[in-house]
Amino acid sequence: MKFLVTLLILFIGTSLLAQRPSALANGKFFQKNGQSMLYGGESNEHFIINNLELHKHQFHYGLGRERFPALLQPKFESVEAADRHWKDNDRFLVAYKGSEVRAYSVKDLIRHEVVNDVIDGEPIFAAYCILADLGAIYKRTYGEKVLTYAVSGYTYYDPEVWDGLDGFILWDRETESLWWPLIDRAVSGKLKGVRLQKLENIYWQDTRWEVILKKFPNARVMKSGQDFIRPKSWKKYKDVSEIIRN
Repeated sequence: MKFLVTLLILFIGTSLLAQRPSALANGKFFQKNGQSMLYGGESNEHFIINNLELHKHQFHYGLGRERFPALLQPKFESVEAADRHWKDNDRFLVAYKGSEVRAYSVKDLIRHEVVNDVIDGEPIFAAYCILADLGAIYKRTYGEKVLTYAVSGYTYYDPEVWDGLDGFILWDRETESLWWPLIDRAVSGKLKGVRLQKLENIYWQDTRWEVILKKFPNARVMKSGQDFIRPKSWKKYKDVSEIIRN
């Protein structure tokens, strides 16, 4: 129910562009203990944004960092089982590497927005932003460090980028940096300026269910309706010099 309310808020804001809720006007930016902060939910979930490169007045919403259930350990089923509830023209992001194939429906990605996964031993994440119609498969490894991505609850727009459409702002759990996928880089935090890394084009595609049936009959298809269990704690990286060098 919480997710449905969240999604309704976004859809209403999308259809009434002039009335998209301004994060700045709604007090989502504030100062605390000499730090510039961005509301993230509970008191211990706010983002430190001392080096934010984006313009505050171009942020929208501010729903909280865990309002969208970005999956950490997604569950899958066979193509045969999934075929009972998908139609030929349903849209999917498909990753294929080594002997493994993963298929993520865009309908499910609208709910989760981010799905952290591993394919052929490589950490990846699938992401889809309905506001910008941006879907892609990204890498999560920088050197020997692996990042885990989630949704901040904010969108951002720039008239000069992506036709001025809103796009989601992500964050990573290990450094709590903010990322804007519409420009493919971190825009605040320890990793500011670090590039998002898309999985090579030869390993993924944006396609339809009918193509999966024909080309990838052995694919594992992400199950619909999965619940998100927020971790109580997670690894934090204090030294990010290796990531910045890469």
